[in-house]
Amino acid sequence: MKKSYLVIGGILAFLLIIFLTYRSNFNKANDFQKEVDNAWADVQSSYQRRADLVPQLVATVKGAAENERGILTAVTQARAGIVNAKTPEDMEIMGKKINTAINLAFEAYPQIRSTENFGALQTQLEGTENRINFARNTYNEAVKKYNSHITGFINEMLLSKERFPAKKGFEAAAGSEVAPKVEF
Repeated sequence: MKKSYLVIGGILAFLLIIFLTYRSNFNKANDFQKEVDNAWADVQSSYQRRADLVPQLVATVKGAAENERGILTAVTQARAGIVNAKTPEDMEIMGKKINTAINLAFEAYPQIRSTENFGALQTQLEGTENRINFARNTYNEAVKKYNSHITGFINEMLLSKERFPAKKGFEAAAGSEVAPKVEF
């Protein structure tokens, strides 16, 4: 009789160990799956940030460059007019026009900064692409951890393939190894 209790107790202990192992592995797989989903959401968020930010940055830099071009054109035209002066009075009038054009130009836009604006744009583009790359790498790490867990020896037998399918890491689109061109 004691032997049968011992056998039943052993079977129950074995079943309890199996259940606890399954529960633990199921919960880990579920957590890892959520990490993968969250990491992919971060990639999508980075893409959206780029889609929202880059057109605004480019438009801002274009607008500043266009403004500067107008200023430089006005100053250049005023300076060119002095060459056509025939008399000292014409030169004096043209000189006043040049001074007025320069003063108006610098009141409208005190410093020419398009080079700085283009540098800032480049920095923002680089930072945005670095964020996206970081998010993709984080996603790939989460996929690796998840796939390693669900394909482990015990989990291969215990976990449902429908509930915990293997995930694919980030794969670049065909042709993305070619750098895109930024045109103004």
